[in-house]
Amino acid sequence: MTGDIRLATARVADLAAVMRVMDAAFEPAYGEAWSGAQLLTLFALPSARVCLAWDGDQPCGFSAARIAGPESELLLLAVDPAWRGRGIGRLLMQDWQAWAAAQGADDYFLEMRADNDAVHLYSRSGFSEVGRRAAYYRGQDGKMRDAITMRRTSPVTGSN
Repeated sequence: MTGDIRLATARVADLAAVMRVMDAAFEPAYGEAWSGAQLLTLFALPSARVCLAWDGDQPCGFSAARIAGPESELLLLAVDPAWRGRGIGRLLMQDWQAWAAAQGADDYFLEMRADNDAVHLYSRSGFSEVGRRAAYYRGQDGKMRDAITMRRTSPVTGSN
């Protein structure tokens, strides 16, 4: 299903490729996409990692995460709509948790907009809701949406 998808730690030189996926994947109405300047801050942090998924020479997805002691937080995960449904999100989730575990993390968190379809990917990856912030996100449509915090504490396995 994922074919020849290759995952690699992104470098500053890959910023344009990451931004290409960001621009394609994030719906502007929600205002969730990061700017290039925001992403650059992650490249400077030894406790953060951006992973880029490639299909040949085409960037098709990425994840951004950070470590704080025994915890790791998924900051962003995106798959270009042209590549969705091929298991790239699952690969990026597995890669994030494997990287974080190698850094000593054993507790994994993420936060998302309550009406984000990615909840299915996260649930299949072993995450469950542990908190909710009412009316946290404001879309460009003026509608307020809850934020859901999800957590996973079980060890990473290849079966997720």
